[in-house]
Amino acid sequence: MREFTEQEQVRRDKLKLVERPYPDQYVTTHTISEALNVPDGTKNVRIAGRIGFMRKMGKLSFFKIRNIEDAIQLQFKVDVLGEEKYDEMKKIFDSGDFIGAEGEIITTQTGEKSLLVENFTFIGKALRPLPEKFHGLQDTEIKYRERYVDLIMNQDSRDLFLGRSKFYYFLRKFMNDNKFLEVETPIVQTAVSGASAKPFFTHHNALDLDCNLRIAPECYLKECNAAGFERVYEVAKCFRNEGMDPQHLQEFTQIEWYASFWNFEDNIKFFKEFMVETAKYLKGTTVITVGDKEIDLASDWKRINYVEELTNKLGFEFIDIDDPEELRSKIIESGKFKKDDLAECNSCAQLIDYCYKRLVRADIFEPTIMWNYPAVLKPLARRNDDNEKVVDVFQVIIAGAEICNAYSELVNPEIQRENFEEQLKAKAQGDDETMDLDEDYLKAMEQGMPPISGLGVGIDRLMMLLYNAESVRDVVLFPMMKPINN
Repeated sequence: MREFTEQEQVRRDKLKLVERPYPDQYVTTHTISEALNVPDGTKNVRIAGRIGFMRKMGKLSFFKIRNIEDAIQLQFKVDVLGEEKYDEMKKIFDSGDFIGAEGEIITTQTGEKSLLVENFTFIGKALRPLPEKFHGLQDTEIKYRERYVDLIMNQDSRDLFLGRSKFYYFLRKFMNDNKFLEVETPIVQTAVSGASAKPFFTHHNALDLDCNLRIAPECYLKECNAAGFERVYEVAKCFRNEGMDPQHLQEFTQIEWYASFWNFEDNIKFFKEFMVETAKYLKGTTVITVGDKEIDLASDWKRINYVEELTNKLGFEFIDIDDPEELRSKIIESGKFKKDDLAECNSCAQLIDYCYKRLVRADIFEPTIMWNYPAVLKPLARRNDDNEKVVDVFQVIIAGAEICNAYSELVNPEIQRENFEEQLKAKAQGDDETMDLDEDYLKAMEQGMPPISGLGVGIDRLMMLLYNAESVRDVVLFPMMKPINN
């Protein structure tokens, strides 16, 4: 059994003074938010919350109780409670404890809405003290590991995660209002498809089958389009067994939507409307702060041709090169990167993506539509009618980060099979972020698919953008952390 600090022992001693320290319920008449809007003079109001602040005095004391959304003051008067009950209040409560209180709604002389307490109930003891109130919880590592303390202490964190919860309500209303239907697709799958990424693997004991965790729901959602869902979407947990940095976690959440009869230009219009309306709903404005600069999401979005821009940066026509070693040599000859920089790039797709992210994407700040991607990067996207080496794809880049990924979808099963076979070749060259040849998906394509445009947007990264967060861990309630060795 661990040793207790002095404060922890004091709290445990106080718990012994409570007759029923762990009650099974406390019946409220109002939430804290509702109580703040109750007219003065309303009696028999019952509320509950965690004590965040206490000021105990001789005949008049004040607590501040809160939940994730709001806080309200409790006022204790000895001539209202009686001396015995008032002394009990002073003896048993600490900051961080939960209290249920009943009384009359008033406004104090300082203009603060309060509950004049006529009766109270102890409903939960914090056996560990909270961080010192003036400094709050500052240690980033502890904030991630002990998110519950972070949310108790820090208003910015409460605003962010309350906003994320509100986002899911907005998201479903926005999609439903635009005639999209929500579905669920498998997380445990039998083929790596839907995106270029390294998967997590698992084993299905009952079927004695090696499986992978979903890296994207794309193929299943397009099978829904083939089945007759004209507009379909999913809020999807996805898993990619790749490196961790401020922009990436191995477990993340994204929304993907697919619309029959759309092309990627339709999705550009729809996504901008989505971004503008999301900002209005969560922030009350289309102007957001990123770092120390402001961006207006309602402004005109610049467009950049991926192939043209990267060709200009490299100084040669990279799109015509199919051999990875030839492409590597040309990149090194350009003087943009050294051999060691490209050591982990084993395919043309990896080499192109590496150069793009450092020579093009990193310099983009204002909302920008990046379009006209090399076909080798997007094996599930529709090839352009005028140039089969590029695909009808766009991404929106803001402050150097990819906010969405969207295609005119490839619905030709013969070309799709060829693309899957090229993925297998890249895998043989050492690219471990390739897709499998998904026969089930090809069978659905052969059954017939309409024209489709789909889009995926990472919710974690979207929250980072809207709430000016520096790391994806700041916007995930319980991010994966390396265990502490005790």
